[in-house]
Amino acid sequence: MADQIPDPTRSPVVPVADAINTIALTKCQDTEHRIHFRRAERVESLTLAELDGRARRVAGRLYELGVRARDRVGIMAPNRIEWVLLDLAVLKLGAVTAGIEPGRYRPERILDEFGLTLLFVEGGALGQVRDIAEVITWAEETGLEGSGTEGFEGGGFDGPALGEGYDPADICAIKQTSGSTGVPKGIEATTASVNQSIAAVQEMFDHRDGDNLMVFLPVRFLQQRYWIYSALVHGHDVTLADRITVLEVAKATAPTVVMGVPGFYEQLKARVEAAGPVADPAARCAAVQTELGGRIRYLWTGSAPAGRAMLDFFNDCGVPLYEGYGLNETCIVSKNHPGAARVGSVGKVLPHKRIRFDKDGILIVGTTHPVNTRYTWCGPGANEKTYLPTGEVRTFDIGHVDEDGFLYIDGRVDDIVTLSGALNILVPLVEERLRELPGIHDCAVFGDGKPYLTAVVSPAAPGTDQQALARSVSELNDRLRYEQRIYGVVVASEQFSIENGLLNAQYKLVRSQIAKRYGDDLDLVHQKHRVYNDGTVTGVDVLVTAAAEGTEEA
Repeated sequence: MADQIPDPTRSPVVPVADAINTIALTKCQDTEHRIHFRRAERVESLTLAELDGRARRVAGRLYELGVRARDRVGIMAPNRIEWVLLDLAVLKLGAVTAGIEPGRYRPERILDEFGLTLLFVEGGALGQVRDIAEVITWAEETGLEGSGTEGFEGGGFDGPALGEGYDPADICAIKQTSGSTGVPKGIEATTASVNQSIAAVQEMFDHRDGDNLMVFLPVRFLQQRYWIYSALVHGHDVTLADRITVLEVAKATAPTVVMGVPGFYEQLKARVEAAGPVADPAARCAAVQTELGGRIRYLWTGSAPAGRAMLDFFNDCGVPLYEGYGLNETCIVSKNHPGAARVGSVGKVLPHKRIRFDKDGILIVGTTHPVNTRYTWCGPGANEKTYLPTGEVRTFDIGHVDEDGFLYIDGRVDDIVTLSGALNILVPLVEERLRELPGIHDCAVFGDGKPYLTAVVSPAAPGTDQQALARSVSELNDRLRYEQRIYGVVVASEQFSIENGLLNAQYKLVRSQIAKRYGDDLDLVHQKHRVYNDGTVTGVDVLVTAAAEGTEEA
């Protein structure tokens, strides 16, 4: 099928700077801009030139340990400055960084499965599995003279040991999918795809001197490392934190840009409104700025659908929150940005991307430089399911494009629930409305094969008033189409979180785990509350129950 985006809606294709080879082959001389990070309970910083010099020293130690061009180095650790140093060092050797979720795998399994030369973890032993803490010692060494390693002078990195960089089709990173729908799949990412995405983002947002980009999502996700690469290539500050320390570090470092998932901004909204709604836009703006250090130029979100109420909360007070869309398999596909933003959409398609919709309405994405055209590590049939012979990616998302070329994601094929009466419902649209109700922090809607929809609710605070919640849901039902109406609610005794396994690292619902944990409670609702939603029922009460004791155990 033809592209669904008319050419006039696209920006001209911009020249692509070779960010990866700039980092790999040149010494950074930038002493004006810095990387900020938290270490030993305090915020520290290095100039970008110092960061680059330390990464070169780490590259020297990796070289001594046998790492060469095209070798794979795994990092299975949370965000810390050693992660960044290792990744940059790997690039300087022309090797490949494999970012791996901590705690999911045994180190020996990962070494074999990914064919790693080395793996860095917290508390590792010697041999192929190393302790990531030793990286900071390597980085701060003043020299390597006498080490027996040719080409390393004064602790720097020169001479014959220097890698020769990357060709556009070379692999520079291994990325994993989030695993929210099963075992994570592994993708080898090409250098050209990374360079192209960084160039497109730079064209849209013009990150420059004076900017400080906050990175707190796991840097094992390749896209989070783009902002560190951008700092080294385009000349701006960057701050590394994690989801626990992000607000503390933001207050200390005053970022101008924060990259976060919708769940983070929902939590920030709740924090600002803790004492009640802040109706005055100026007061709300000041409160948001105070929470994030006072210099925010814009906020960035993606990875999961963003609710309209949350988007309006920030955009209406003059703190732009730009939503975008992409997948691990495609990287960034579309993005709202200054000069081209429409709240509720995920922006216009990037110049080097193309989209179409297949006969089933599923969004298909193509590009001039794909991340890859296959998974390297996956289960049987996964490649055929996702990658087309054309090199395009089948996203399994459903959406549409408006008359001005803005893309909207309406949901996923997997998010379509079919009731026993053959009614099809796209549940994210219902969940978004539920999340706006008082007392609800998050929710997941179910009902496949059932006579009506039910929801598991993550409470905003302990002690949910079940009668008040039932009234709120009943009032919402009056505003929904009949097939979307919720007639049963289970209130979880704790909020959905990453720690309890009900959200993944990108704050997306892990529906399979929620269904597993609360399946018995949902079944009991259907047994107690026998309703057949065929469009003829009216005036039906909503049954709200608390999760049974013990169902919180995974």
